Amino acid sequence: MTLDWANIVGLLGSGLMVVAYAYSNIAREMNFLWFNLLNLVGSLLLIASLTIHFNLASMALEIVWAAIAVIGLANTIRKGKAR
Repeated sequence: MTLDWANIVGLLGSGLMVVAYAYSNIAREMNFLWFNLLNLVGSLLLIASLTIHFNLASMALEIVWAAIAVIGLANTIRKGKAR
């Protein structure tokens, strides 16, 4: 593996998603706006990385992850839970 820009972007995306997961497990009160934004940005960064180093299973997972994050953001904003 080379540490090119695509791998750096992918690692950053993975890091954001890990931060979101950790946050969801330690937060006393969830801020769904931040949680879904971290997941969306993380998955978009991974999708960008996967356009260079393609893997079908990972790409499918990230597209679904991004879609879920978009739905979560829309629900959060619609319900006024964005703090």
